[in-house]
Amino acid sequence: MFSKLNPTKQSFSKGSKHGRSNSSFNKETGVSKRRHEPRRRAHSVASPSTASEASLGSGISPIITLVVGHEHRLFAAHDDVLTRAPYFSELLRYNIDQSPKRIALPDESPEIFSSVLEYLYKSDYYPCLVHNKKRNSWELEPTGDAPGAGTEAIMYYHDSEGPLLKDTVVYCAAEKYGLEELKRLALRKQGLQSGVQCSTILSSARYAYANTPDTDSKLRAHYLALIIRSRSTFKRSGTMQLEMYNGGTQLFFDLFVALCNHVDDVGAASTSPRSNRHG
Repeated sequence: MFSKLNPTKQSFSKGSKHGRSNSSFNKETGVSKRRHEPRRRAHSVASPSTASEASLGSGISPIITLVVGHEHRLFAAHDDVLTRAPYFSELLRYNIDQSPKRIALPDESPEIFSSVLEYLYKSDYYPCLVHNKKRNSWELEPTGDAPGAGTEAIMYYHDSEGPLLKDTVVYCAAEKYGLEELKRLALRKQGLQSGVQCSTILSSARYAYANTPDTDSKLRAHYLALIIRSRSTFKRSGTMQLEMYNGGTQLFFDLFVALCNHVDDVGAASTSPRSNRHG
């Protein structure tokens, strides 16, 4: 599912500022989950003064270890890369715990955090955007020839929500970590998806509403517009019918308002003076 650049498969070494080694930070290489139990207090890292001294002394940004998810998956990132995210910058600035520098993210998905970390290093995440010179357009990179590879690359399987669009979950993670550019990138990638099932659109829309503040309307507006554009399909969808029966959420009120506005816009266009002149 992941490309060879997937940070869950490779850790970031100290050999070069942004280089990677062949060793993996996971239980297969001898790092057991037991080592991290009992679970330490979340967001435990070294003091910023210690990190700064280590960086000045070696000329290499110090390594931060991140323990992610309930299975305690290990990730490693350079301090100067990780602190590009305001969330981690604040965390490292004010925490005064001793070495080793370690941050616990017990409620984060390792798969999604892998994409966030890949973005911090590469300014993109798998599948990446590539420019099609023939069409002069931006597209998602090919995701492999294996059956279902493309679907796996754009889907995220949440235990309680069912299948979600991975870009939606990445967007919500970017919101949490304060990465505005990553939010824009994830939103742009969602606009390139096609053939997504109604049930996945609805579960992803619910997730978006549950994990973004009311002041952040871009992702929500994306789903409202997507449902309206696909209204002929949704009218025949048993999933949509069930969702409406079980309604009462902000999503469906916003959808109602958006549909009303759409009808008003169509009506206004049809009765405009220009329309009458050409009628």
